[in-house]
Amino acid sequence: MDNKDITLCYMVAGMSKRFNGKIKALAKIGPSNETLLEYSLDQALKSGFSKIVLIVGNATKDSIKEKFKDNYQGIPIKYALQTFDTDSRDGPWGTGDALCSAKEFLDTPFVICNGDDIYGEKSYKKLYEHLQESKEEATLGFRLYDVIPDTGKTHRAIFKVDDKNNVLELIETLNIEKSEIDKRGLSKDDLCSMNIFALHPKTIDLIEKKLQEFKINNKGDRKIEFLLPNELSNLIKENKIKIKLYKSEEDWLGVTNPEDEEIVREKIKQNLALSR
Repeated sequence: MDNKDITLCYMVAGMSKRFNGKIKALAKIGPSNETLLEYSLDQALKSGFSKIVLIVGNATKDSIKEKFKDNYQGIPIKYALQTFDTDSRDGPWGTGDALCSAKEFLDTPFVICNGDDIYGEKSYKKLYEHLQESKEEATLGFRLYDVIPDTGKTHRAIFKVDDKNNVLELIETLNIEKSEIDKRGLSKDDLCSMNIFALHPKTIDLIEKKLQEFKINNKGDRKIEFLLPNELSNLIKENKIKIKLYKSEEDWLGVTNPEDEEIVREKIKQNLALSR
């Protein structure tokens, strides 16, 4: 049987205020001065993805398009634009809305993830192979303790699974600190989401219906976001989709704060040295 066409989709729509308007996905962290997004693409494309979709916003579209043009390493790129009404909103409607904005380009099974995160070559391959074999959805879980910054607080969606590693629920957990994990009733080994999912086009239709309802119900809220993990969790509880959870075999690397750039850069150097 011939391989299915599988699309690789990145969310690079947002700008970070903590970076003074800098696009995190274009931070140069690789050993040959590669950007975060280039380094991630280099890992992912080894699996055999046939198309790239980049979800951009008005603030990021020009820089991203100038950098990547219409293909990367011979793989065609399509651009989806996530927009919002600046008169009624302070920012985009969130990751679920970003996915729906790319619907016209996601006509094959696809992996969607963040453009400013590095998940690892094996991680992309695992989800790619899942989509080749299964009509159901899938995701990766990362060890909670390993994806919390050493200082400060962060939010993470924690997986609850059955005995076959099917996701039962994603529980959004706020303001997690490394020193407070046990006191919060959490475990260092809990698996959490880092916003990488293997999905099928039919799932976008389900999410889009929820998005329209969400926008109507929250019309007056300038900040509330329609988050992809939350909505996938809701669809699971409604028995509309099934998601298989795989534990990541690799480190997640990402830029949350400006000082993380150097941390990621050094970690990549260490990983390369170990692989030689």
